[in-house]
Amino acid sequence: MPKKTKTKTTVKKSATKYIFVVGGVMSGVGKGVASSSIATVLQARGHKVTAIKIDPYINVDAGTMNPTEHGEVFVLKDGLETDQDMGNYERFLNTDLPSINYMTTGSVYQSVIQKERNLEYGGRNVEVVPDIPLEVISRIKRAGRKAAADVVLIEVGGTVGEYQNVLFLEAIRMMKTDEPENVAVVMVSYLPVPGSIGEMKTKPTQTAVRMLNSAGVFADMIVCRSPQGVDQKRKEKMAKFCNVKVENVISSPDLESIYDIPLNYEEDSMSLRLANILGLPNKKPADLKAWKQFVRRSKNGNDTVKIAVVGKYFNSGDFVLSDVYISVLEAIKFSAYKLNLKPEISYLSSQEFADKKKLRELKKYDGVLIPGGFGTTGIDGKLNVIEYVRKQQIPYFGICYGMQLAVLEYARNVVRLVGASTEEIDPKAAHLVIGVMPEQREKIANNDMGGTMRLGQYPAVLKAGSIAARAYKAKETIERHRHRYEVNPEYIAQLEMHGLRFSGTSPDGTLMEIVELPQNEHPFFVGVQFHPELQARPLAPHPLFTAFVKAAYESN
Repeated sequence: MPKKTKTKTTVKKSATKYIFVVGGVMSGVGKGVASSSIATVLQARGHKVTAIKIDPYINVDAGTMNPTEHGEVFVLKDGLETDQDMGNYERFLNTDLPSINYMTTGSVYQSVIQKERNLEYGGRNVEVVPDIPLEVISRIKRAGRKAAADVVLIEVGGTVGEYQNVLFLEAIRMMKTDEPENVAVVMVSYLPVPGSIGEMKTKPTQTAVRMLNSAGVFADMIVCRSPQGVDQKRKEKMAKFCNVKVENVISSPDLESIYDIPLNYEEDSMSLRLANILGLPNKKPADLKAWKQFVRRSKNGNDTVKIAVVGKYFNSGDFVLSDVYISVLEAIKFSAYKLNLKPEISYLSSQEFADKKKLRELKKYDGVLIPGGFGTTGIDGKLNVIEYVRKQQIPYFGICYGMQLAVLEYARNVVRLVGASTEEIDPKAAHLVIGVMPEQREKIANNDMGGTMRLGQYPAVLKAGSIAARAYKAKETIERHRHRYEVNPEYIAQLEMHGLRFSGTSPDGTLMEIVELPQNEHPFFVGVQFHPELQARPLAPHPLFTAFVKAAYESN
């Protein structure tokens, strides 16, 4: 029998500092952007910062979550499918984050159970407490070591008081007890201003703080989200009843752009306050010069460019779910700002364009983009849109499914392949121009859909003189993927014979990564199998998006 070991509840101390961000009062308060902004202002002081997201879902990753419920699935460079907040972290910090920086309840339990099966616990009883919180702490520590970070920022999804958060709050309590000088807790809460009262109310946040305290966790700083700025009187009230210093009550009113938030935080000297709480060396005042320039450009464009994004996930009852394509929308903005343009982005449902009479509405846009997606919903509308913009010389950018459908539209309407389709829509079609990747066929047959796609970053070789090569100013690029289907190599010769150009391929030439029409035939008609939006950053716009926006503006 394995020797019974004693449960250890402490964690080895380190010089790394940890900041936990938790939410109060309601969901959707903006913890992800707040966490990104906190990381940004600390980075601006010269500290090396990394960011972690904890999602309280049983899902092992975000790959199988419905985008209309959860928002965009963001893919990290090593292939993990994550929550969209990881995209915010990468964009604000201008860095790539590894998979160790994302965890869900499901992934934590999975690791603990696997360790138990491997006898890594020495045969003792494995319990929810302390073993689940200890696994959470272990992952946080590993992420800090991997990044060699001075500061690890950890956002806990959900809202204080939810049952799903209890084990993560316990992890915070254990770390704070073990390393009080190295751990800080920031609560992002909401201060409503009811219209019938006309006064900002602090009681909901006071209640949320007490709920946090009941878990043995105490906030060091409170970020007060509200429709307007928090006045000194209410800061003092919050400090008194929530047991924080008044200077650590940070006002965070609604702003024109999420990219204004780091600048707003620094008006309350947030980075200095956190440095004092954690004993961080005050290396230098926060240098946000480049960030300020970006924000200034975002508000002072010389002209406008009108872009239509045609997707299947926008409609949800009476609401528009733009978060499903958040990285695409932000990538368009970054490139427009770089070109000193103001982007006017319209969200159009692809289902509407099943009626060809509606296609004329596209004439008022300078460019059209079709993002990634799955399934048959809205396909007829997308194909109609692609045919229309191709014939009407409207700049087009197709991403993932948007590329596959561009190839399919061309096969049907130019090459005249009767019965051409994609295996995703009609697996028995006469001409499967788009087919499933061979290594995925068996998995799909067994209904094994989780984490089975081509995921993560892969290189692509670019053809000299192509639109893609000129945009990248390189012979090769590395981009992130998330798909199961590819252009069928059996049809490449026919497609190219009729004028389509595959300007980017895998290094061995077997996978088609980029398709385009020559610029003497169309101002900009490009489709990419990968997701370039995942690597677009405020301070480093993606070259393909910039080329698309530029072509859209110039063709106006």
